[in-house]
Amino acid sequence: MAWVTESRSNVEVQTWIQQIVSEGCLSRYEHLHLTSIILADYKLADEERRQISRVLDYVQIGRLRLLD
Repeated sequence: MAWVTESRSNVEVQTWIQQIVSEGCLSRYEHLHLTSIILADYKLADEERRQISRVLDYVQIGRLRLLD
């Protein structure tokens, strides 16, 4: 499944990431969207890429819960 991701501002991504981390969970849709952003958007700033990678790492180690 390929998604076309819209260009997001750095502030918008940071706010979204902060919200996910503070809530301690994210939906499968949000997880899929973050994954598609990091894989498809070659114009991501390094900081945005690091923040998204951090969230995906948190899911893997169990620090963030994935909701159905």
